[in-house]
Amino acid sequence: MYELRPVESTDAQAVLAFEQANRAYFAAFISDRGDAFFAHFADSWSTVLALQKAGTCLFHVLTTEDAEVVGRFNLLEIEDRTAEVGYRLAEHVAGRGVATAAVRELCTRAATQYGLRTLNAAAADTNPASQRVLAKAGFTVTGPARPAEVGGKPGKWYRRSLA
Repeated sequence: MYELRPVESTDAQAVLAFEQANRAYFAAFISDRGDAFFAHFADSWSTVLALQKAGTCLFHVLTTEDAEVVGRFNLLEIEDRTAEVGYRLAEHVAGRGVATAAVRELCTRAATQYGLRTLNAAAADTNPASQRVLAKAGFTVTGPARPAEVGGKPGKWYRRSLA
């Protein structure tokens, strides 16, 4: 069983461990975060908490019953009741419908708890699993995405109306 919940300041070490454990896996689909991200993670985490407090982004972790972070599911650049969805899922739980269920739950929360009306997401052409997750969660393709918008890879933009 998994729980999707907003990040808390105390999640920093668990999120860092998740990012480190899955770094190579994530880099296969999007550009690597780079050594500086890991070396200065505390600064990045402070930024995450500040953005969440300001309400311009809403960050969530997906945890196991043992409190292990196995995913990050975020609503980014919130403006005019619209947000961009971004997510990462640990390699050892991928391919089991976990990401799809978490994205669906995030969409529900976006509408019912956060008052959002539209969600956008981008997926790299080299990441068919992410494309399937978005399609199963009710997103439709709206057009091409530039590599700079999809972690350094060409891709597609997706949209889901929550209204």
